[in-house]
Amino acid sequence: MIIVIILKKIKDAFTDLLPIILVIAFFQIVVLKQPLPQMGEVLFGALLVVVGLSLFIQGLEMGLFPIGEAMARALARKGSLFWLLFFAFALGFSTTVAEPALIAVAAEAAKIAGQGGLIESDPASLKGYAFGLRMSVAFSVGLAILIGVMRIILGWPVHYLIIGGYVVVMLMTIIAPKEIIGIAYDAGGVTTSTITVPLVAALGVGLASTIRGRNPLVDGFGLIAFASLLPMIFVMGYGLLVFR
Repeated sequence: MIIVIILKKIKDAFTDLLPIILVIAFFQIVVLKQPLPQMGEVLFGALLVVVGLSLFIQGLEMGLFPIGEAMARALARKGSLFWLLFFAFALGFSTTVAEPALIAVAAEAAKIAGQGGLIESDPASLKGYAFGLRMSVAFSVGLAILIGVMRIILGWPVHYLIIGGYVVVMLMTIIAPKEIIGIAYDAGGVTTSTITVPLVAALGVGLASTIRGRNPLVDGFGLIAFASLLPMIFVMGYGLLVFR
């Protein structure tokens, strides 16, 4: 029985990755007309990706989603608004700080900024710039999740907040240093990655299913939109402080 479940998960993961495999194979064979370099390593790496993706999805279903929903329901039943909002902020902040994609992008941004002469190129300056970038994004995501939880509790329409947020993004783009704008826009996508999304989505659904009058489908989702919106604003603000 367990073997059947494992094989089904691997099959599902392979099906999800199949379009990527077909695209790469098409361009390599039809357009470039040459075999893949180091074919054995590529195939073994692809196998590891399939197995890893299947294990990751299983872990989400068994661990992260139930934890997020259970804690949201427990805090809502406790009736303490302070602890619920504090948990929302802490969850957004901690998951973003631990986001591997953000760590990699912040380090690369610091390296490029040092090479371009925007900051000192010594290790301490590069580390400080990357750390400040990570903290700016993490704080913004924590604040975004807090606002999203308040939206669910008070029943605010999600589109009003999103439209208002993007108006602020456009205004910040006008005044922000051009060197930080690209990083800021990328930060919005980097934060919504493997660790942050499952826990935040589970938090919203669990909270909306607990509060009377809220629909998990209508009110439970939308937190991720805030998590990708506020980092753009905060990173551009960080650029204003660092580069000016």
